[in-house]
Amino acid sequence: MSQAPLRILLSEAARQAAGAAIAEAVGSRGHRFVAPAPGVDADIAFVSRDVTGLSTKHAVLPATQAFHDAMRGARSLRWVHVHSAGADRPVYVELRARGVAISSSSGANAAVVAQTALAGLLALARRFPQLMRAQRAGTWAPLIGSGLPRDLAGQTAVIVGWGPIGRQLAASLQLLGLRIVVVRSSAAAAAAADVQTLAFEDIRRVLPQADWLLLACPLTQRTRGLIDAEALALLPPGAHLVNVARGELLDEPALVEALAGGRLGGAFLDVFAQEPLPPDSPIWQLDNVIATPHSAGFSDGNEARVTALFIDNLGHWLAGGSLRNQVP
Repeated sequence: MSQAPLRILLSEAARQAAGAAIAEAVGSRGHRFVAPAPGVDADIAFVSRDVTGLSTKHAVLPATQAFHDAMRGARSLRWVHVHSAGADRPVYVELRARGVAISSSSGANAAVVAQTALAGLLALARRFPQLMRAQRAGTWAPLIGSGLPRDLAGQTAVIVGWGPIGRQLAASLQLLGLRIVVVRSSAAAAAAADVQTLAFEDIRRVLPQADWLLLACPLTQRTRGLIDAEALALLPPGAHLVNVARGELLDEPALVEALAGGRLGGAFLDVFAQEPLPPDSPIWQLDNVIATPHSAGFSDGNEARVTALFIDNLGHWLAGGSLRNQVP
Protein backbone atom coordinates (compact mmCIF):
# COMPACT_ATOMS: atom_id res chain seq x y z
CA MET A 1 0.00 0.00 0.00
CA SER A 2 1.39 3.39 -0.97
CA GLN A 3 1.95 5.97 1.72
CA ALA A 4 -0.21 9.06 1.92
CA PRO A 5 1.40 12.25 0.57
CA LEU A 6 3.54 14.05 3.12
CA ARG A 7 1.80 17.18 4.39
CA ILE A 8 4.33 20.00 4.82
CA LEU A 9 3.35 23.19 6.64
CA LEU A 10 5.36 26.19 5.45
CA SER A 11 4.98 29.80 4.43
CA GLU A 12 4.19 30.92 0.90
CA ALA A 13 7.60 32.59 0.69
CA ALA A 14 9.33 29.33 1.63
CA ARG A 15 7.19 27.38 -0.85
CA GLN A 16 8.19 29.69 -3.65
CA ALA A 17 11.88 29.70 -2.71
CA ALA A 18 12.34 26.02 -1.84
CA GLY A 19 9.31 24.14 -3.15
CA ALA A 20 11.12 22.50 -6.07
CA ALA A 21 14.05 21.37 -3.90
CA ILE A 22 11.67 19.99 -1.27
CA ALA A 23 9.69 18.11 -3.93
CA GLU A 24 12.90 16.55 -5.23
CA ALA A 25 13.87 15.45 -1.72
CA VAL A 26 10.47 13.90 -1.05
CA GLY A 27 10.57 12.02 -4.36
CA SER A 28 8.03 9.29 -5.02
CA ARG A 29 6.50 9.53 -1.56
CA GLY A 30 4.55 12.54 -2.78
CA HIS A 31 3.73 15.63 -0.82
CA ARG A 32 1.26 18.43 -0.31
CA PHE A 33 2.17 21.91 0.86
CA VAL A 34 -0.23 23.36 3.41
CA ALA A 35 -0.51 26.97 4.50
CA PRO A 36 -1.11 28.04 8.11
CA ALA A 37 -4.85 28.22 8.76
CA PRO A 38 -7.28 27.18 11.50
CA GLY A 39 -7.94 23.44 11.43
CA VAL A 40 -5.03 22.58 9.12
CA ASP A 41 -3.15 19.34 9.72
CA ALA A 42 0.44 18.53 8.75
CA ASP A 43 3.09 15.90 9.28
CA ILE A 44 6.08 18.25 9.33
CA ALA A 45 6.63 22.01 9.45
CA PHE A 46 9.40 24.27 8.18
CA VAL A 47 9.65 27.52 10.15
CA SER A 48 11.58 29.78 7.77
CA ARG A 49 12.94 33.18 8.76
CA ASP A 50 10.05 35.07 7.18
CA VAL A 51 7.64 33.28 9.53
CA THR A 52 9.29 34.82 12.60
CA GLY A 53 9.77 38.19 10.94
CA LEU A 54 9.99 40.95 13.53
CA SER A 55 8.37 38.86 16.25
CA THR A 56 10.26 38.05 19.43
CA LYS A 57 9.63 35.55 22.20
CA HIS A 58 7.90 38.30 24.15
CA ALA A 59 6.05 40.11 21.33
CA VAL A 60 4.55 37.76 18.76
CA LEU A 61 3.04 39.50 15.73
CA PRO A 62 -0.20 38.22 14.12
CA ALA A 63 1.35 36.44 11.12
CA THR A 64 3.81 34.60 13.35
CA GLN A 65 1.06 33.76 15.81
CA ALA A 66 -1.03 32.26 13.00
CA PHE A 67 1.82 29.91 12.08
CA HIS A 68 2.40 28.97 15.71
CA ASP A 69 -1.33 28.27 16.14
CA ALA A 70 -1.30 26.11 13.02
CA MET A 71 1.53 24.00 14.45
CA ARG A 72 -0.24 23.72 17.79
CA GLY A 73 -3.43 22.60 16.04
CA ALA A 74 -1.78 20.09 13.69
CA ARG A 75 -2.48 16.86 15.53
CA SER A 76 -0.39 14.74 13.11
CA LEU A 77 2.69 16.93 13.45
CA ARG A 78 5.80 14.85 14.09
CA TRP A 79 8.73 17.11 13.21
CA VAL A 80 9.45 20.85 13.01
CA HIS A 81 12.59 22.41 11.56
CA VAL A 82 13.39 25.90 12.82
CA HIS A 83 15.43 28.57 11.02
CA SER A 84 17.20 29.72 14.20
CA ALA A 85 20.05 28.18 16.16
CA GLY A 86 17.97 28.32 19.34
CA ALA A 87 14.60 26.65 19.82
CA ASP A 88 13.54 28.09 23.18
CA ARG A 89 10.40 29.94 22.09
CA PRO A 90 7.34 28.76 24.04
CA VAL A 91 5.72 27.11 21.02
CA TYR A 92 8.71 24.80 20.51
CA VAL A 93 8.80 23.91 24.18
CA GLU A 94 5.09 23.00 24.00
CA LEU A 95 5.55 20.91 20.86
CA ARG A 96 8.50 19.02 22.31
CA ALA A 97 6.44 18.22 25.40
CA ARG A 98 3.86 16.76 23.01
CA GLY A 99 6.46 14.47 21.45
CA VAL A 100 7.16 16.50 18.32
CA ALA A 101 10.81 16.39 17.20
CA ILE A 102 12.36 19.85 16.88
CA SER A 103 15.53 20.47 14.88
CA SER A 104 17.36 23.76 14.67
CA SER A 105 19.57 25.46 12.10
CA SER A 106 22.56 25.63 14.43
CA GLY A 107 25.63 26.47 12.40
CA ALA A 108 23.82 28.17 9.53
CA ASN A 109 24.60 31.66 10.79
CA ALA A 110 27.46 30.77 13.13
CA ALA A 111 30.11 32.57 11.10
CA VAL A 112 27.97 35.71 10.94
CA VAL A 113 27.27 35.70 14.69
CA ALA A 114 30.93 35.06 15.48
CA GLN A 115 31.95 37.95 13.20
CA THR A 116 29.45 40.24 14.94
CA ALA A 117 30.65 39.23 18.39
CA LEU A 118 34.24 39.81 17.29
CA ALA A 119 33.27 43.22 15.89
CA GLY A 120 31.65 44.14 19.22
CA LEU A 121 34.70 43.02 21.16
CA LEU A 122 37.07 44.98 18.91
CA ALA A 123 34.86 48.07 19.06
CA LEU A 124 34.94 48.00 22.85
CA ALA A 125 38.64 47.22 23.00
CA ARG A 126 39.43 50.16 20.72
CA ARG A 127 37.03 52.52 22.58
CA PHE A 128 34.71 53.07 19.60
CA PRO A 129 31.74 54.17 21.77
CA GLN A 130 33.92 56.89 23.29
CA LEU A 131 35.33 57.92 19.92
CA MET A 132 31.91 58.04 18.28
CA ARG A 133 30.54 60.25 21.07
CA ALA A 134 33.39 62.64 20.37
CA GLN A 135 32.64 62.49 16.64
CA ARG A 136 28.97 63.37 17.18
CA ALA A 137 30.04 66.26 19.42
CA GLY A 138 32.53 67.51 16.85
CA THR A 139 35.33 67.07 19.38
CA TRP A 140 38.90 66.09 18.57
CA ALA A 141 39.64 63.70 21.43
CA PRO A 142 42.62 61.39 20.79
CA LEU A 143 42.76 58.33 23.04
CA ILE A 144 46.15 59.38 24.32
CA GLY A 145 44.35 61.97 26.41
CA SER A 146 41.94 59.57 28.13
CA GLY A 147 44.06 56.56 28.99
CA LEU A 148 45.50 54.20 26.41
CA PRO A 149 43.56 51.03 25.53
CA ARG A 150 45.13 47.75 26.61
CA ASP A 151 46.71 45.43 24.09
CA LEU A 152 44.44 42.48 23.39
CA ALA A 153 47.38 40.08 23.17
CA GLY A 154 47.81 38.41 26.54
CA GLN A 155 44.27 39.05 27.76
CA THR A 156 41.95 36.18 28.69
CA ALA A 157 38.64 35.47 26.97
CA VAL A 158 36.20 33.13 28.70
CA ILE A 159 33.88 31.74 26.03
CA VAL A 160 30.66 30.17 27.33
CA GLY A 161 29.47 27.65 24.75
CA TRP A 162 31.48 25.45 22.43
CA GLY A 163 29.16 25.14 19.47
CA PRO A 164 29.94 26.52 16.00
CA ILE A 165 29.87 30.14 17.25
CA GLY A 166 32.13 29.56 20.24
CA ARG A 167 34.65 27.59 18.20
CA GLN A 168 34.87 30.25 15.49
CA LEU A 169 35.23 32.99 18.08
CA ALA A 170 38.03 31.09 19.80
CA ALA A 171 39.93 30.66 16.54
CA SER A 172 39.72 34.39 15.77
CA LEU A 173 40.67 35.49 19.28
CA GLN A 174 43.63 33.14 19.42
CA LEU A 175 44.95 34.76 16.25
CA LEU A 176 44.78 38.09 18.10
CA GLY A 177 46.86 36.65 20.92
CA LEU A 178 44.18 36.12 23.57
CA ARG A 179 44.24 33.20 25.96
CA ILE A 180 41.03 31.15 25.65
CA VAL A 181 39.09 29.45 28.44
CA VAL A 182 36.03 27.43 27.39
CA VAL A 183 32.97 26.83 29.55
CA ARG A 184 30.65 24.22 28.07
CA SER A 185 28.20 21.45 28.89
CA SER A 186 30.97 19.15 30.07
CA ALA A 187 34.60 19.51 31.09
CA ALA A 188 35.71 17.38 28.15
CA ALA A 189 38.70 18.95 26.44
CA ALA A 190 37.92 21.41 23.68
CA ALA A 191 39.30 20.58 20.27
CA ALA A 192 41.97 23.27 20.37
CA ALA A 193 45.47 23.43 21.73
CA ASP A 194 46.19 25.12 25.04
CA VAL A 195 42.54 25.67 25.91
CA GLN A 196 41.33 25.23 29.48
CA THR A 197 37.85 23.71 29.61
CA LEU A 198 35.26 23.65 32.41
CA ALA A 199 31.63 22.64 32.80
CA PHE A 200 28.94 25.31 33.20
CA GLU A 201 28.67 24.62 36.91
CA ASP A 202 32.36 25.46 37.43
CA ILE A 203 32.35 28.83 35.65
CA ARG A 204 32.98 30.85 38.82
CA ARG A 205 36.44 29.34 39.10
CA VAL A 206 37.58 31.22 35.98
CA LEU A 207 35.56 34.45 36.11
CA PRO A 208 38.26 36.29 38.13
CA GLN A 209 40.60 35.68 35.16
CA ALA A 210 38.18 36.96 32.51
CA ASP A 211 39.14 40.16 30.75
CA TRP A 212 36.37 39.24 28.31
CA LEU A 213 33.30 37.11 29.05
CA LEU A 214 31.61 35.99 25.84
CA LEU A 215 28.22 34.25 26.00
CA ALA A 216 27.52 32.01 23.00
CA CYS A 217 25.65 29.05 24.46
CA PRO A 218 22.06 27.80 24.17
CA LEU A 219 19.46 28.73 26.76
CA THR A 220 18.78 25.62 28.84
CA GLN A 221 17.91 24.85 32.43
CA ARG A 222 21.64 24.69 33.15
CA THR A 223 22.46 28.04 31.55
CA ARG A 224 19.43 30.14 32.52
CA GLY A 225 20.67 32.71 35.05
CA LEU A 226 24.21 31.35 34.80
CA ILE A 227 25.72 34.84 35.10
CA ASP A 228 23.97 36.19 38.18
CA ALA A 229 24.96 39.11 40.39
CA GLU A 230 27.49 37.03 42.32
CA ALA A 231 29.08 35.80 39.11
CA LEU A 232 29.32 39.34 37.73
CA ALA A 233 30.98 40.46 40.96
CA LEU A 234 33.73 37.89 40.38
CA LEU A 235 34.81 39.53 37.14
CA PRO A 236 37.88 41.73 37.52
CA PRO A 237 37.41 45.52 37.46
CA GLY A 238 37.32 46.79 33.90
CA ALA A 239 36.27 43.44 32.39
CA HIS A 240 33.98 43.41 29.35
CA LEU A 241 31.00 41.22 28.47
CA VAL A 242 29.67 40.15 25.07
CA ASN A 243 26.28 38.44 24.79
CA VAL A 244 25.14 36.97 21.46
CA ALA A 245 23.29 34.06 23.11
CA ARG A 246 20.13 34.84 25.09
CA GLY A 247 19.27 37.61 27.52
CA GLU A 248 18.01 35.15 30.11
CA LEU A 249 21.53 33.84 30.67
CA LEU A 250 22.38 36.76 32.93
CA ASP A 251 21.02 39.05 35.61
CA GLU A 252 20.35 42.16 33.52
CA PRO A 253 19.73 44.61 36.42
CA ALA A 254 22.96 43.50 38.08
CA LEU A 255 24.82 43.95 34.80
CA VAL A 256 23.38 47.44 34.36
CA GLU A 257 24.48 48.35 37.89
CA ALA A 258 28.03 47.08 37.29
CA LEU A 259 28.29 48.97 33.99
CA ALA A 260 26.72 52.20 35.24
CA GLY A 261 28.99 52.21 38.26
CA GLY A 262 32.08 51.73 36.14
CA ARG A 263 33.14 48.47 37.75
CA LEU A 264 32.87 46.73 34.38
CA GLY A 265 34.52 48.34 31.40
CA GLY A 266 31.71 47.81 28.89
CA ALA A 267 29.44 45.39 27.10
CA PHE A 268 28.24 44.44 23.65
CA LEU A 269 24.66 43.19 23.99
CA ASP A 270 22.63 41.78 21.10
CA VAL A 271 20.04 39.95 23.24
CA PHE A 272 17.99 40.99 26.25
CA ALA A 273 15.71 39.63 28.94
CA GLN A 274 12.79 41.46 27.30
CA GLU A 275 12.68 41.93 23.53
CA PRO A 276 12.16 44.44 22.07
CA LEU A 277 14.25 46.21 24.69
CA PRO A 278 11.82 48.62 26.38
CA PRO A 279 12.35 52.32 25.55
CA ASP A 280 12.84 53.11 29.24
CA SER A 281 15.59 50.53 29.74
CA PRO A 282 18.72 52.17 31.19
CA ILE A 283 20.78 50.10 28.77
CA TRP A 284 20.01 52.58 25.99
CA GLN A 285 21.73 55.37 27.91
CA LEU A 286 24.90 53.61 29.07
CA ASP A 287 27.96 55.16 27.43
CA ASN A 288 29.99 51.97 27.73
CA VAL A 289 27.43 49.70 26.04
CA ILE A 290 26.83 48.81 22.40
CA ALA A 291 23.23 47.54 22.20
CA THR A 292 21.91 45.98 18.98
CA PRO A 293 18.38 44.61 18.29
CA HIS A 294 19.03 40.84 18.22
CA SER A 295 20.64 41.18 14.81
CA ALA A 296 23.99 39.43 15.25
CA GLY A 297 23.06 36.58 12.91
CA PHE A 298 21.39 38.46 10.07
CA SER A 299 22.92 37.94 6.63
CA ASP A 300 21.65 37.56 3.08
CA GLY A 301 23.21 34.10 2.84
CA ASN A 302 21.36 32.58 5.78
CA GLU A 303 18.19 31.60 3.90
CA ALA A 304 20.02 29.28 1.53
CA ARG A 305 21.98 27.66 4.37
CA VAL A 306 18.84 27.11 6.48
CA THR A 307 16.97 25.62 3.52
CA ALA A 308 19.88 23.29 2.77
CA LEU A 309 19.85 22.10 6.39
CA PHE A 310 16.10 21.46 6.27
CA ILE A 311 16.30 19.52 3.01
CA ASP A 312 19.22 17.45 4.26
CA ASN A 313 17.26 16.68 7.43
CA LEU A 314 14.20 15.86 5.36
CA GLY A 315 16.17 13.12 3.66
CA HIS A 316 17.27 11.73 7.05
CA TRP A 317 13.71 11.92 8.39
CA LEU A 318 12.18 10.13 5.39
CA ALA A 319 14.79 7.39 5.70
CA GLY A 320 14.07 6.96 9.41
CA GLY A 321 17.47 8.28 10.39
CA SER A 322 18.58 10.72 13.07
CA LEU A 323 17.94 14.43 12.61
CA ARG A 324 20.84 16.86 12.57
CA ASN A 325 20.64 19.46 15.34
CA GLN A 326 17.69 17.78 17.06
CA VAL A 327 16.88 19.62 20.27
CA PRO A 328 17.29 17.18 23.19
